Amino acid sequence: MSRIGRMPIAIPAGVTVDIAEGNKVTVKGPKGTLERDCAPEMDIRIEDGHVIVSRPNDLKRNKALHGLTRALINNMVVGVSEGFSKTLEINGVGYKATKQGKKIVFNLGYSHPIEVEEPDGITIDVPAPTQVIVKGADKQLVGETAAKIRKLRVPDVYKGKGIKYAGEHLIIKEGKTGAKK
Repeated sequence: MSRIGRMPIAIPAGVTVDIAEGNKVTVKGPKGTLERDCAPEMDIRIEDGHVIVSRPNDLKRNKALHGLTRALINNMVVGVSEGFSKTLEINGVGYKATKQGKKIVFNLGYSHPIEVEEPDGITIDVPAPTQVIVKGADKQLVGETAAKIRKLRVPDVYKGKGIKYAGEHLIIKEGKTGAKK
């Protein structure tokens, strides 16, 4: 049996979980509401303040969906109760970010500034000109938004200039050396 799939998901105070027909799971909490259509083969039920996911048989597909379904529902519960965040760091001379309303303006060494809109359900904070924090209830959307921001200027392998995740370890290559004769 799946080690992840068989673990029950505790429902914290202030969070409600509804399971509609066709395994449509709706989770409401203080940080928002999330909905997801889960695999119809899985048996999802609420017992004693916990969400329990079980599979009907041991087919390979059902084994794979068991842990996945449980992890997706757990991410929804954690997202609406605590939320998720990713921190990005900007390295480079003159590279910076500023927040203007719901837009973030990046100066990343190009001939023009780059503007990024906050997607619905996501909050982007700029506590310092070289730091950007992406927050939200949907783990997938937070990661996707952070990846799009990082893609604006991927860290250079020789100097390390660009946008990187906080805690990301970059391997800096050694530059060319003069040829000896």
